[in-house]
Amino acid sequence: MEDRLLHHLRRLNHGIALLTGVLLLGCALIVLIDILLRQVGSSFGGTDEISGYVMAIATSWGMAFTLLELGHVRIDILRGRAGQRGRAFFDLFSMLVLTGTVTLIAYKCWPVLERSLANSSRANTPLETPLAWVQAPWFAGWIWFALMAWLTFIAAATMVLKGRFDKAEEAVGCFGEEDLVK
Repeated sequence: MEDRLLHHLRRLNHGIALLTGVLLLGCALIVLIDILLRQVGSSFGGTDEISGYVMAIATSWGMAFTLLELGHVRIDILRGRAGQRGRAFFDLFSMLVLTGTVTLIAYKCWPVLERSLANSSRANTPLETPLAWVQAPWFAGWIWFALMAWLTFIAAATMVLKGRFDKAEEAVGCFGEEDLVK
């Protein structure tokens, strides 16, 4: 069951990563067109602001994909010297710390969005972008990351409790440089 859950989460986040990539490519295209327009004395204006918004949204949504692909950086000096059970302990501990941190960040993002909604806040820029338009998908990305982290942690913990240490390591382990060279 845990394997299927993680498989579905990976597929879902792969699709989200593709959509995020399309968003980034669209942003890059807009910036490129703006650069070309500047060569002839014109400009869209605000592309730096828009690209900052896109980067914030892409980052919040992209972190769940990175989590499920084991792409987050971890220092594994102790983990590498531990046995299978020890590695499982370190993996679950690191997942719990990451999950708690991400949950706290998502929790603290809500007041930012809530204040923008309550005040109808706009960016202090020439575009005067309604901040809620940017903060809502940014906040949703953090919520998504927290949800993915909790589901991944629960799946890995269940695998460890069932004695499926190899599968848990595949789900939440980390791989050092020596693993990449082989």
